[in-house]
Amino acid sequence: MLEREVRRDVTLLRLCHGKANALDVPLLRALQDAFAREASSPSRAVVLTADGGIFCAGLDLFQLAGGGSSYIRKLLPALHDALRAAFTFPKPLVAALNGHTLAGGCVLAAAADARLAARGPFKIGVTEILVGFPFPPAALGLLRHVCAPAALQEVALTGRVWRPEEAVARGLVDEVVAPEALLPTAIARAEGFAAIPPAAWRLTKQQLRAETLARMDEDQKSLGAEILEAWCAPEVAEAVKAYVGKVLEKNVKGGGP
Repeated sequence: MLEREVRRDVTLLRLCHGKANALDVPLLRALQDAFAREASSPSRAVVLTADGGIFCAGLDLFQLAGGGSSYIRKLLPALHDALRAAFTFPKPLVAALNGHTLAGGCVLAAAADARLAARGPFKIGVTEILVGFPFPPAALGLLRHVCAPAALQEVALTGRVWRPEEAVARGLVDEVVAPEALLPTAIARAEGFAAIPPAAWRLTKQQLRAETLARMDEDQKSLGAEILEAWCAPEVAEAVKAYVGKVLEKNVKGGGP
């Protein structure tokens, strides 16, 4: 699910979980565990990326459609824990977005300290609301943290997706580079962050994120149960099944997504 490679002082973590790197319970737990390990590893920084034309297409809707409410009751806590682990990671974290970065994948990237995207016909954005999912507190908190204030409502409430260059204006991406330059640029950015004394980086990052983290945790406490029940609602289950049916029909007719 995750491949690990060390390049000098930087650890590369590559998502390798099927064609779309869709987030399911095992991958979310693997991410949480990986961030915990890297926090105490000798590496000074982490670059999170993937191979191919998809960084991460978001939550695995096929498992959502098949698993029902019992699966969702495992998924949402795992999502919260993984996003929180990424956001509170004490070392520099750079996301190198090699392709489509959608829904939960876009939120995961928002937890990083910098987001670089490959130039190309890729889509970036959050589409949860189109299926009927209210944003979990951790997910909305991360969007609030990175999005330009004037763009947050558009990002969260429309389900729109953008090309990498357009995503920069919304705060979802910091820089767009040529595909062949993506990984070298991300590693160089991580090395630049890692050159800062670790305690200075960690404590400054902790303060910068404290307000967002506190609101995420408070919203999870006050709204988490209600949001969980909304995800388990029958009408949402039907919407997910309908969406999955359209994807399967498209794949059969077109030979692929």
